[in-house]
Amino acid sequence: MSVNQILEHKGRDVVTLHPDVTLEEVAQVLARKKIGAIVLLEESGSVAGIVSERDIVRVIGTAGVAALSHGVRDEMTMDVKTCTGSTGIDEAMQIMTDGRFRHLPVCENGKLAGIISIGDVVKRRIQDVEREAAEMREYIAS
Repeated sequence: MSVNQILEHKGRDVVTLHPDVTLEEVAQVLARKKIGAIVLLEESGSVAGIVSERDIVRVIGTAGVAALSHGVRDEMTMDVKTCTGSTGIDEAMQIMTDGRFRHLPVCENGKLAGIISIGDVVKRRIQDVEREAAEMREYIAS
């Protein structure tokens, strides 16, 4: 199973912003779209960074509410871990587990091609296990 199989089911749309926006603007988009992270893209379309709800909470917890006026470029994760569509689901899960983050951008040829969350990966793994169990029951019954 590959990341492409998750993207085929969930779609490849990704909410993005330019890294010159404020944390407040990011927080508003996260709330409005009911998502947990936003990928920040440079004009070229390359990934500049990522910011999550957790990142915003950490900044506010440290610097107070005034931090919402900070530029996201100053607070985003710039060393973004990514995968490709051909990355295996187990490998993607391991990348997220090792990095302790919940969202993994998918890039192809240096351009954003989608994003998966740990929830997407877990959902797919559960579907696979349920399918395998059903196949085993069918095999045993026949």
